[in-house]
Amino acid sequence: MEHEIAGMAFRPVPGGVLTADGRKKGPGPRGKGSRKALEKGMGLLFFVCGIVAVAFVLAISVYLVVSGLPAIAEIGPVKFLFGKRWYASTNDFGILAIILTSFAGTAGAILVGVPVGLMTAVFLSKVAPPRVAAVIHTAVELLAGIPSVVYGLVGMILLVPAIRVAFDLPSGATLLAAIIVLAVMILPSIISVSETALRAVPREYEEASLALGATHIETVFRVSVPAARSGIATAIVLGIGRAIGEAMAIIMVAGNVANMPGLLTPVRFLTTAIVSEMSYASVGSLHRNALFSIGLVLFLFIMMINVFLNVFIKQKKED
Repeated sequence: MEHEIAGMAFRPVPGGVLTADGRKKGPGPRGKGSRKALEKGMGLLFFVCGIVAVAFVLAISVYLVVSGLPAIAEIGPVKFLFGKRWYASTNDFGILAIILTSFAGTAGAILVGVPVGLMTAVFLSKVAPPRVAAVIHTAVELLAGIPSVVYGLVGMILLVPAIRVAFDLPSGATLLAAIIVLAVMILPSIISVSETALRAVPREYEEASLALGATHIETVFRVSVPAARSGIATAIVLGIGRAIGEAMAIIMVAGNVANMPGLLTPVRFLTTAIVSEMSYASVGSLHRNALFSIGLVLFLFIMMINVFLNVFIKQKKED
């Protein structure tokens, strides 16, 4: 097909255009070389960025191992991991209660936050009118932008007194308060990622289900949600990471006492143990090294959760 520009006819050809007099107009050898150089440069840049990300993970891993193993070796792995007493004054460093509390708090937040977040994502992506969805989106974005210390303040002012009065306790700073605060804090991550995954499900899947006689709600929960399983699992992983890595809000509502976990008992999480004691632990002391060991345990805990969920997702895909 010929095109006429300013009285001259042009015909597109590979690598440029061919004019009416047979001459080729387009990028010459120098232009091709510059484009290839640009492509190689961008490829190298992406490769370097990937290497930097891997290097950061390796550096953090090596630092935690080097800093955390000496205390574990000195205290003893069994005594450190399964001891129930944490008293820096007598060099008793057992973190079993702290580990179990972190497990219980994270599990409770996930049990509360995941159903609420997933149902909200389903509502926003498949059910809600555009105006209602816009309002809820705004609220979710505000939740994501609120600093963790504000969550802690609100929980300390409103939630902790309510739990104290409701259960007739000396103090409402308990594991229950921590679970509720964590459940609210992980909602934005779960809602945003799950909604994106649900919107990415091909429309043909849902149309085929509806054509076979399924209702809209049946299609959502039997077709769309299973098809978005990978993205929803990613949302859960992000929620777990946010829950187990939170410190500031939890230290304000959980009581910060190294007790065995109980729903109405003041407790201490792995993160809050590090935050509350690192400031006055002497450099080079066993106390400070034990806090680094807690960081190593926390890091391994998160890695195990990620590996487990990735293997679980891969097996589901293969099935």
